Amino acid sequence: MNKSPDAFRTISEVAEELDLPQHVLRFWETRFKQIKPMKRGGGRRYYRPEDVDLLKGIRTLLYAEGYTIKGVQRILKEQGNRFVAQVAVDGATLAVEGAEPLKQALPVAQVVEQARSGGGGEPAGNRAKLQAALTELLECKRLLDQVR
Repeated sequence: MNKSPDAFRTISEVAEELDLPQHVLRFWETRFKQIKPMKRGGGRRYYRPEDVDLLKGIRTLLYAEGYTIKGVQRILKEQGNRFVAQVAVDGATLAVEGAEPLKQALPVAQVVEQARSGGGGEPAGNRAKLQAALTELLECKRLLDQVR
């Protein structure tokens, strides 16, 4: 059954369209206050077309452009929802000062090893980055434990 472009979508329909698991969409709701699906009885989520466009933009920034969650939050704050939604539609130019995508993501094990050996630049900076990553992972674990 094909829905009208203006029709609301369930979380399973949006997850399938974005090729993401449903739990990722729920997690993003905790990280991006701009994502506000309607919730009906039993907590069922219904996404408006503009919600889906915003999710597509967030997905593009995170997965295709290599931004971090904090980087996307900053873009949303500075540029707004429409800009992020347009990123997925027409590849809007990302002219956000200081919000550059990651050039090369290192495996966590490699970052840890560099921090231990004192290599890879500033050990203090690496320690701060690792601490921030650990804090975010612990928050993710806490949220997942609540669901279980």
